[in-house]
Amino acid sequence: MRRFSLTPISLALAASLATPVTTAAEQPEVLETVSVLGAMVQLKKLPGSAHLVTNEELEKFEFVDINRMMRSVPGVYLREEDGYGLRPNIGIRGADGGRSGKVSLMEDGVLIAPAPYSAPEAYYFPTAGRMNSIEVLKGPATLKYGPFTVGGAVNLLSTPIPEASAGSIQLEAGQYGENRLHTYYGSSTETSGWLLETHQQQADGFRDIDRAGSADIAKQDYLLKGRLKSAEGAAFAQQLDVKVQYSEEESGMSYLGLSDADFAADPNRRYGISALDEMQNRHSTVQLNHSIALGDGFSLDTQAYYNKFKRDWFKVGLGGLISDANDGDTFAQAVLQGDEDYDFGIKHNDRNYVSRGVQVSANLLLEAVGIEHDLQVGVRRHWDEVDRFQPVENFSQVSGELIYRNTSDPSSSNNRVEDADATSLFVYDQVQLTKKLALTASLRYEDVQTAQQRYNNVDRSEAGSSKSNKVDEWLPGLGLTYAISDQLTILAGVHRGFAPAGAGASKGEAGDLSTNYEWGVRFDNSDLNAALVAFYSDYESAVQNCSVAIPCANGDDSGTYALGESEIQGVEVSLGSEWVLANGWAFPLSASYTYTDAEISKNGDEYIDSNGAEGLARGDNFAYLPENVFAVTTGIDSGAEWRVNLTAAYQDEMCVDTSCNRGGTDQFDRTESVWVVDAAAHYDFSNELAAYLKVDNLLDDQAIINRAPDGARANRPRTASVGMTYRF
Repeated sequence: MRRFSLTPISLALAASLATPVTTAAEQPEVLETVSVLGAMVQLKKLPGSAHLVTNEELEKFEFVDINRMMRSVPGVYLREEDGYGLRPNIGIRGADGGRSGKVSLMEDGVLIAPAPYSAPEAYYFPTAGRMNSIEVLKGPATLKYGPFTVGGAVNLLSTPIPEASAGSIQLEAGQYGENRLHTYYGSSTETSGWLLETHQQQADGFRDIDRAGSADIAKQDYLLKGRLKSAEGAAFAQQLDVKVQYSEEESGMSYLGLSDADFAADPNRRYGISALDEMQNRHSTVQLNHSIALGDGFSLDTQAYYNKFKRDWFKVGLGGLISDANDGDTFAQAVLQGDEDYDFGIKHNDRNYVSRGVQVSANLLLEAVGIEHDLQVGVRRHWDEVDRFQPVENFSQVSGELIYRNTSDPSSSNNRVEDADATSLFVYDQVQLTKKLALTASLRYEDVQTAQQRYNNVDRSEAGSSKSNKVDEWLPGLGLTYAISDQLTILAGVHRGFAPAGAGASKGEAGDLSTNYEWGVRFDNSDLNAALVAFYSDYESAVQNCSVAIPCANGDDSGTYALGESEIQGVEVSLGSEWVLANGWAFPLSASYTYTDAEISKNGDEYIDSNGAEGLARGDNFAYLPENVFAVTTGIDSGAEWRVNLTAAYQDEMCVDTSCNRGGTDQFDRTESVWVVDAAAHYDFSNELAAYLKVDNLLDDQAIINRAPDGARANRPRTASVGMTYRF
């Protein structure tokens, strides 16, 4: 496996003491740098839990929503918000899923959150519909990637450059004005290659806005890849890949949900007072990957990257009205209906993000004292920043119409610059002690410096308050695998978890710190593969990053909030099989289940009464963490022209704050449990041309799947689409 990471420091010494275990003939033709799992054979050797969502699995349902793509992965929690997966909330093994801010999100091995250290909440997410596959990694192996090691890592793999001239055109149209175009073409020679790709997605949206039509979506994404390779017989096999990406989005998305009474009447309604809410953003990436095989079993990989993201989410914040309406306030309900006049503000959540860096890793396969080592060492230098300038436009609702009044200058909290400077190091050694026993030792170092500067005036000539913080952590890990047989392997691991708190942290705040344990068993006999993994995370420090989307337990929408010591434990189960009949018909079946129990184990502040006064106490639950998550997928494949696939997913109700298990709470403190069934049927007219029909949410089961930040919102209703794919 070739992957991003850290710089070789002692490899020359190691090489002088050890013998490489591979020959030049065994060097791969393509030196891969973008995958974190590598080949399936490598995945089976990992000491921890890992999962690969393959291209074949993605094509079964033609999903464009990352929530649907990942919901079969055990240990992963997905909280929908807009129904299209534009800004997902992904959590892993209890790590807070708000804006995926505690997960190492990567595309092709590079961190893709707009500012992963200074503002880790991922308000940008790559276009899921153009992805080729998805890798999810948990356990000690996450120490290679970081900086978020409390839960895990997600790596999205984009369309690869084809080995020969090849292309594809996919057209899709469906309900709610949905249409999609995904096309690419590329070619390769012995020493070069290229790929050009675009993904275009539009929809009128399934939410109808009072007096204003529907909430539409328009997103376009462009990708260009180039490659240069050394010719056969060159002294050193090497490869240079260049990737350039650009995307734009306009989507009528809002933070304003519904009161429960209005949700019960029509879950797909939106109040007219939010009619002007809209997200506009642009994203661009330049990524350079260079790999060189310097000798038998010794390679060096370098990645340089520059990501830029600009967004303006023009949206209203009226959560107080929703809460009052749920409490029976008739005036608040009338304002939401548009029957009462009301003065309010719509903020320009206008932000500019930049992240850039370089990461170098070395991989050495060697044998020392009769023991095989797969040694990787690396370094990453990373810088990111976010510039917020967020004025408020003041409006009046008069007889249901929205009338502009004036614009207010941003407050200091909405006029600030934040930045981060981070250095990461890691050493990862997979040691084959015996034919059956493998030991994996890892060590990561994170040195993070963050700063925040607020300004008191528009031209920023008057500095306001400021914050700075410095955190450095050594993160060790150890994993074991033992092959009881060719089919059965047991595993165990322990590693140090860390998640930086972001630039809103004050001096001395360390972020999340935990000790994570896992142990389990994997079985694979070609007819059946299964895994059972138990996990336990002991947090000495759990920190919530406060945002408007996910306010903290004390109501703050910026900075951080300490949750204290916490414990998370659970079980992940997965299995897969396929029955093939004599006539060639195949019946695949796969299933996954995750059970999670999490609570705050120690905190200095006790809550005042049983009705949920502010403060935290021992035994408080984690917000938006389901206890049970389940998914099953099956189908029929004729082995010839047609195939049908069906998938069903279940998620428990979730507490929306940290105190709903104290008693004395009501339905407004919880979401609802939900079953969602999706189906897809494909028919191949020829090797080149295929058609499909897909129905998302086949049973049209809608529930309150989110209440953050401002009111109840539903999952996507039943949506049917037809499409065709032509490959050439």
